[in-house]
This record gives sequence, structure tokens and C-alpha cells, in this order.
Amino acid sequence: MAGKTLFEKIWDNHVVVARDDGKTLLYVDRQLLPDWQHRAYDALVAQGRSVRKPKQNFAMPDHSVPTTVTKVEEITEDVMRIPVEELERHSKNFGVVHFDLTDDRHGIVHVVGPEQGITLPGLIVVCGDSHTSTNGALGCIAFGIGTSEVEHVLATQTIWQEKPKQMRINIEGELGYGVTAKDVILAVIGEIGTAGGTGYAIEYAGSAISAMSMEGRMTMSNMTIEAGARFGLMPIDEATIEYVKGRPYTPSGEKWDLALAAWRDMNSDADAHFDREVTLDAAEIAPMVSWGTSPQDVIQVTGNVPDPARESDSDRKADIESSLDYMDLTPGMPMTDIKVDKVFVGACTNARIEDLRAAAAIAKGRKAQVETLIVPGSGLVKKQAEEEGLDQVFIDAGMQWRQPGCSMCCALNGDIVGSGERVAATNNRNFRGRQGPGSRTHLVSPAMAVAASVTGQITDVRKLMEGE
Repeated sequence: MAGKTLFEKIWDNHVVVARDDGKTLLYVDRQLLPDWQHRAYDALVAQGRSVRKPKQNFAMPDHSVPTTVTKVEEITEDVMRIPVEELERHSKNFGVVHFDLTDDRHGIVHVVGPEQGITLPGLIVVCGDSHTSTNGALGCIAFGIGTSEVEHVLATQTIWQEKPKQMRINIEGELGYGVTAKDVILAVIGEIGTAGGTGYAIEYAGSAISAMSMEGRMTMSNMTIEAGARFGLMPIDEATIEYVKGRPYTPSGEKWDLALAAWRDMNSDADAHFDREVTLDAAEIAPMVSWGTSPQDVIQVTGNVPDPARESDSDRKADIESSLDYMDLTPGMPMTDIKVDKVFVGACTNARIEDLRAAAAIAKGRKAQVETLIVPGSGLVKKQAEEEGLDQVFIDAGMQWRQPGCSMCCALNGDIVGSGERVAATNNRNFRGRQGPGSRTHLVSPAMAVAASVTGQITDVRKLMEGE
């Protein structure tokens, strides 16, 4: 028999029952609950159900929280306050673990999960948010689900799923100067398209992945959903083990030894079958910027806005024309001629300490030319950044140092890009209106975002890194 992929091994370990129609009931190890999923609790109450395993569910406010408040009483808008209040009320009533706004552990679910050791290798982790794929960086199956499925997991600690096909994306070689994980995943999406991963679980591999930090791997896994796949996994290696060791919800003592033995035998076999393989040369990837209204509309910062007249496919030509009209860009113009109105560093894609360090390195000694929000992904990230003095670097540069939350990524909490305004942002999506009705988004890395902040336009961060 052929060997198995990492995904297949984890899947097989969690099968409760498999039906003839292709659906499989899987055991769920842990579920993360953002504030907007309080409605799943409402359904349980209406049906008189209980939460089957409260201590394997973890709730925290993130999407609805204004990044200017430190406690729920300070939230004045009902549309923001009610989800936060209801999540806390239901969680306490059901005995579910809850990190409130006064708890340093609170923050964006996909930052807090790995940070707390809630997410571990070999687990199945779900959450009512599409970017749950972030957690797959730790070598687990992690995916977003809908509200009715959140309810099902709360009530049964299981979920019905169809097994996807397997894809491996190899990033071989060494990344160039100033190139980050965010640039790599944007390049991947540009290569395979936003539908390229549909129906697949994607495993990332190659020498560039092995050399990548865990936080960089989380950035890549996070945006796997933008490539059309619900699952994005990274191999379990020494970096993974070192990252999870000693975290609050990581096993310890004898249980750690047992877990470690299991994890070391869990990676994809040498003869595992992948239905599709894609390979990119790391050396050919440069700092990337999105120009259109889809994450696949990306180009190197040194490139020019595409010209639809050069596109032979009529459908693609129409898409480019429509995107450029919405983005108010001229075909052929250099990307570095694009001026921005705002800059946002944060979101579950790029709000970890490594991201903030990279942003601060560019901000140091410079001044923001446009409104710039710096939003840490959790209270603990914020605390560490402040201990390292990163907050003062941003403040000295005239940037806004905010409280943890999803912030401008989803425009649900008061942090909004105005109609017609252009923003260089580290979030994961650049759809029309994603950051506010009529907003225009350019996806970039944290360093590239701050480069845009201190120059007022899209800028090749490598020039600032070299002191030019």
C-alpha cells in the first residue's frame, strides 16, 4: 500500500464513522469561538441542549471589538457590544473557556490558539471563521465551519466532512533579501489562482518552508483559504516542537513524552500520493503587492499595473478592466506610483510579534505620512511588543498603537477605510468593500505596509532597508 500524507494520518485518527455517501463523522479535539458565533449558543439554548465538552471549546471576542477599548462597558455601539456580551454570557453559562477583554490572553482566535497551545500537532481544530486554516501551520487539520456546524460541534464534539484531495506546494531554495512569508503566499496564490486549491488539502513543503519561522508558516497557512483550499498544513519538525513546548494548554510530563513520540511519526510518508504538486523557486519571489480585487491579482512591487489589452482571454480581460476601474488604476503605471490614504498592520495574517518587529524596523526613525494603525493580535503580543519598546517606535513615528482585535481587516468594529480611500494592508483579503464600502485594498507584508506609511505610496521596502 502507498504511504499516507500528514493530512490522511490525522484524518484517519479521528474517524468516528464513515458513510457510504462519502461523508465522515470526525472527532473534534478543540474548537475556537469568535464573538460573532454567539448565535450558535442561542440555538443550543432554544433546543435545550448542553455543550458536550466545555473545556475543549475556547471563546474570545475579536471581530466585533473596537481596538480603542479595554473592557466591554466601553463599547457604545450595540452592534459591537452585544456579540461580545452574549459570547461571554453563554460561555460562562455553559462552562466554556472564555478570555474576556480584561484578560491578556484574549485576542484574535487564530493568534491565541497557537499562542496558548490550544492548537497542537495532530489535532483537528475548527472555528466559525474561514481563516482557521492558520492553525494548520502547527501540523494539524484546522478549518473554518458555519454557524450550524459550530452548534453541532458544541453539542457533540464531532463534525461531518467529506475528505478532500491532496495537494503539495513545494517552495524550494532561499528567499531573497526583504522577502517574507506574506510575499511567498501571495506569490503562490498568484500562481495557482483563488480556485487553484478548491477541493484540496494543501501541504507546504520544501527547503524554504523548513527554514521559515513558525509565525511565517502561520501567515502562509492563514491565506490558504484565499487559494481556494480550506486546509493548509505544514510538516511537523523541530521548529514545531520547540514552538509548542511549554505553552499553557500543551501536555506536560509523561503526556508530553507520549505526544512527542506520536508527532515524530506523523509526517507525510516518502511514498505518499498527492493528487497535484506545484513547485515555486523561492529565489524568484520578490516583495509582492495586490493590484486588483482578488488575492490572485498580485505582482512584484517592481512591476507595473497589468494592461487588459494584452490579455487574450476575454473573461480575464473583463475581470482586469473591472478591477482596475474599481481600484482607480491606470494600465501600465508602476506599482510604486500608487499613493495610499491609510495603512493597516494587523489581522490574523500578520499581527504576531515577528510581524510587529519587522514593521518597527522600518518605522524606526521615520514618520508616517498617512493614517496608520498598528494592531497586535493578542494581549500577550501587545505586552511583549511594549516590553521590547516597539510600541514607542510606532508612537514616535506618528502611528496609532491599538488594543488587540481584528480591527480594519473586517470593518465590523469601527476601524473602516472610507469610500474611495486606498489602504496598504497586511490582512488577507482585498475584495470590494472588505475594509469598508468603496474601500480599495493593496495586500502587502508588514514591512511593505510601513514602507507605504512612511513614504505615502507603495514602496519597495528593500530600498528603505538598504537606507536608500
